[in-house]
Amino acid sequence: MREIVYLDNAATSWPKPPEVAEAMVRFLEQVGANPGRSGHRLSIEAGRIMYAAREAIATLVHAPDPLRVAFGPNVTEALNQALYGLLRTGDHVVTSSMEHNSMMRPLRALQRQGVEVTVVPCSPRGHLDPADVAAAVQRNTVLIALNHASNVVGTLLPVAEAGRIARRHGLLLLVDAAQTAGAYPLDVQADAIDLLAFTGHKSLYGPMGTGGLVLGERVDVSRMKPLKQGGTGSRSEFEEQPDFLPDMLESGTPNVVGLAGLEAGVRWVLDQGVETIRAHEVALTQRLIDGLAGIHSIKVYGGQDARNQAAIVSFTIPGKDLADVGLQLDEEYGIMCRVGLHCAPAAHRTIGTFPGGTLRFGLGAFNTLDEIDRALAAVRDLAEHGSEGQ
Repeated sequence: MREIVYLDNAATSWPKPPEVAEAMVRFLEQVGANPGRSGHRLSIEAGRIMYAAREAIATLVHAPDPLRVAFGPNVTEALNQALYGLLRTGDHVVTSSMEHNSMMRPLRALQRQGVEVTVVPCSPRGHLDPADVAAAVQRNTVLIALNHASNVVGTLLPVAEAGRIARRHGLLLLVDAAQTAGAYPLDVQADAIDLLAFTGHKSLYGPMGTGGLVLGERVDVSRMKPLKQGGTGSRSEFEEQPDFLPDMLESGTPNVVGLAGLEAGVRWVLDQGVETIRAHEVALTQRLIDGLAGIHSIKVYGGQDARNQAAIVSFTIPGKDLADVGLQLDEEYGIMCRVGLHCAPAAHRTIGTFPGGTLRFGLGAFNTLDEIDRALAAVRDLAEHGSEGQ
């Protein structure tokens, strides 16, 4: 494993801080109970662990009320909860052409049910003009829904500007922070973000199966329809779903072992400092961009400015089959990456790489400059001497 250079952090981060596994093992060995279902000490401790995870997320994104952090299995469910929970037939939503399918698929499904959707075109580099967002607002618009950073090219979308537009028109702003939570400073209050969807297994350095939705004070939960209903441990005397947060959005036994790991991951991020992690990733990303630019046959996509993007770099090698290149990077050089459309066909259409996709390097806090140099040497070797694509 020491031979591996892991550059697939945009899909899921690896390795994790040791504190994450330790917290999960501690829960399994010493706690293990179901929170909110019983009054014994182990159930109470499980509830305490769950609340500590809420507090950690709230601290990270500057959310004032930890009880407005609703947990779920991933960012996909969080986005579905926000979209299906708030949008009704006849409503209008504004989104961008750089969205992941976690946003686009539920929006397209809602469109078939009578919700109007405007997809604002981004530039071929993945940039979004806030003026175009403002121009897309209609009388029946209720929501602006954007990712914070593209999972394909890392481009940061202007969510703070979108938040100001939303406030000016009395709308809500939903942000998909899958690629930025933990790796880029987030402040839901300063940036006027009403709904923040996050995942635990990427830059929060927690385990898979964790994520959730942070709901701001402007979100009227009385009109939020839960995606699922059932046991919550609260209001058990009623056959109707609780109408208060977070219980109304958290039916069923929660993944407390995962949330124990998530809290440890978020605390690790807070201890390191998001700004410190960000500075490290900017340095890695710019070194990678500059190195790829020095290989004459490589085409790099996106803004190519590490200061204005997440730690994600996509590129192609004209004349080479990307699937073959990805396999060779793994088998011959020990470099883990991702090849294809990255579950974001709209983004690839925007940057001009549909349907072939790109080869994507996703960097993380545990990567080093030496690993970037090793990856660059491997790409250069394959670009100059590797087998031709079919």
